[in-house]
Amino acid sequence: MKAAVIGASGYSGGELLRLIADHPHFTCSSAIAHTQKGEQISSVHPQLIGAYSGSFSAFMPELITEADLIFLALPHGESGKLITEHSEIFKGKKIIDLGADFRLKSNQSWEKYYGGAHPGTWQYGLPELPKTREKIMASDRVANPGCYATAISLALAPFSLIGEKSALDEVVVTAASGTTGAGRSAKINLIGSEVMNSISAYKVGGVHQHTPEIEEAISAVTDQKVRLSFTPLLAPLPRGIIASVSIRISKSSTEELHALFSKFYQNENFIKILPIGQWPQTNSVLGSNGAHLQVAFDDHIGRAVVVVAIDNLGKGAAGQAIQNANLIAGFPENAGLTAVGTK
Repeated sequence: MKAAVIGASGYSGGELLRLIADHPHFTCSSAIAHTQKGEQISSVHPQLIGAYSGSFSAFMPELITEADLIFLALPHGESGKLITEHSEIFKGKKIIDLGADFRLKSNQSWEKYYGGAHPGTWQYGLPELPKTREKIMASDRVANPGCYATAISLALAPFSLIGEKSALDEVVVTAASGTTGAGRSAKINLIGSEVMNSISAYKVGGVHQHTPEIEEAISAVTDQKVRLSFTPLLAPLPRGIIASVSIRISKSSTEELHALFSKFYQNENFIKILPIGQWPQTNSVLGSNGAHLQVAFDDHIGRAVVVVAIDNLGKGAAGQAIQNANLIAGFPENAGLTAVGTK
């Protein structure tokens, strides 16, 4: 299948190009990056030397027409505009949007966290959520989840099996992400001199845009009201996410919760429940589409604690986009992907 990547000069776009280069069923028909048009792909993404010899293209309708599959790796708010303005050329195409534009169901949440008119809702693309994989396979347009949302939702989903024993209406999350999660545009607070030797909090107090996304996704599969207090941290590393998720729960044990998580994810190729006592670390999933999880019961205050690590450009973005593309195209879900990190 011919795949066009729109927004190919960004971090997620570059990771998409890397994964497509080794994919058994996809080839890149065009790498579109309007602001970088004419620039050599390998000069912006030097890791792709030998894989791509061409240049970035400007957006042109004929590039979309000749593609079977479209990846949108654009800043939030841009995908909706592009699809609306060029609805005819995108008609009938299989599309994976890595931005936020089509993730939310609630118009009110969109207006609060992103602003402007809500572009609409596509099928949410986290295959490991209950009954979601089949819906993705039946769709042509998929909204790829956010990176934090992927990690935190994977930590919460198994609690759908314990119903009233857990209290998903008071979830507390602290999570740290690498700098690539903020995109490639130049920002003073992201330059090396500012980031190195420092961990900083941002968007504290329920204002992070992934909050409503997680609440909607988990409410849909648990039939429980979900509310979370989410504190994100910027960590001095390029890529990776680690999240600590705390849920009030009636009497349990680490062994019981570990068995629950192991059962819930027993058939998932990309989700690994670590042995009791071993904890996730970001460099173990670097470069992969894998997620490492561990769970424990804190009997001191009666809360389950789940720790999850993913690569924010892998399972948190481009890897998951390839996973979703495999599903909607009818290929094996793990085609061109690995759960094994590069450490």
